[in-house]
Amino acid sequence: MIISASRRTDIPAFYSDWFFKRLEEGFLYVLNPYNRKQVSKIYLNTDTVDCFVFWTKNAGPMMDKLHLLAAKGFQYYFQFTITSYQRDIEPGIEDKNEVINTFKRLSDQLGKKRVIWRYDPIILNEKYTLEYHELWFEAMCKRLSGYTEKCVISFLDLYSKTIRNTKDLHLKQLTTDEMHQIANLLSTIAKKYNIQIESCCEDIDLSEYGINHGKCIDDRLVSQIIGSKLNVDKDDTQREICGCVKSIDIGQYSTCKHFCRYCYANYNYGHVNENCAYHDIDSPLLVDKLKGDEKITVREMKSIKCKECGGNN
Repeated sequence: MIISASRRTDIPAFYSDWFFKRLEEGFLYVLNPYNRKQVSKIYLNTDTVDCFVFWTKNAGPMMDKLHLLAAKGFQYYFQFTITSYQRDIEPGIEDKNEVINTFKRLSDQLGKKRVIWRYDPIILNEKYTLEYHELWFEAMCKRLSGYTEKCVISFLDLYSKTIRNTKDLHLKQLTTDEMHQIANLLSTIAKKYNIQIESCCEDIDLSEYGINHGKCIDDRLVSQIIGSKLNVDKDDTQREICGCVKSIDIGQYSTCKHFCRYCYANYNYGHVNENCAYHDIDSPLLVDKLKGDEKITVREMKSIKCKECGGNN
């Protein structure tokens, strides 16, 4: 099974000590996002966990512990988001120069294939114009060239909570023409630096610019990393346009302290702060402790390595 850590929060940036404590103890609990009384018990061992996918905007706090994953025989890769936005959009992100340096150190340690750059979501307003993205995307490509093979892009989806949390930013709903214009611009820049762009969860066809629909939880990459063909289906819990294969997410909503204004995984600042106050490194739950009225179900997990496929790729 692939473990996603996590679409719902930034475990490397904020909860790496908890994660490695869970790894040491061999299990963790995940709350059902819609019913706190339903809890899944996830066993963490190499018989069932084929690969971890870490999602982060700052892998720094996890860097000095990654050897513990290798020591236990776990494989993994990173989806690492670095955008050009300032504190009005991403108030909790550390200095971007430091984050870029961390990205490069991580790539040096793991190899550029296992550190994927995310420049998403793409936002337009009076401040963050096409010209702004052109300038900063090229500056970032220049610094990240040779440290990654791929850049994932997406365009902002204005969910109801996103609209509420960004009302004062006057964000634009991007038109199809604007998406094509951005795609053409970014792909032209990326090609100069040998970076391949893929889209994430986008209906729009951008293949004329060399941009294909991507998979963030990517069976092709996992297969290369672990050295085995896989037997895994598309994740039917994600949107139809999502290309990701099945995984188990171990995060919890409203626990990310980056406080990005566009985030769909946080309800509001107050809720995040309230949840984070209950974080306990010794608890099997990311936030809070069991209250005694939950139903705990051991999640069925099995390796997705294909034993009938004739060996390694």
